[in-house]
Amino acid sequence: MSKPLTKQELHNLAMNHVGKDLEQRGFEFVAINSTLKKHPQFVCIDKNSQYYFVIVRAVILPENPNNYDVIWMETFKKHAREKDAKVLYAGVGIGNVNGENLPIYLNEEYLLEYNGIQLLETNLN
Repeated sequence: MSKPLTKQELHNLAMNHVGKDLEQRGFEFVAINSTLKKHPQFVCIDKNSQYYFVIVRAVILPENPNNYDVIWMETFKKHAREKDAKVLYAGVGIGNVNGENLPIYLNEEYLLEYNGIQLLETNLN
């Protein structure tokens, strides 16, 4: 019998998808932190040596993966400004193909909603 994925395993699955996207976009990884609720998950640099802090958020569908805690994010953006880094957000929705109330199982097909990486403006309002 298959076992349902834990929250940490779902987070790791989301990070794998985002990591591949970052690689395809030409980012170089400086640090990776896959621990749940530790931010950022990825610290990357681009070809111009600009640092990026990447936040990955995994949610269970039908929850919208593009939504995030705006108040918390403002605190995080302040941290990024202090480090001269830009903030990227990647929300990943994962679901069971057989129904939204069913868990996602290890080594079984799953639904994925990923709209890519969003650049979050870190300038002060």
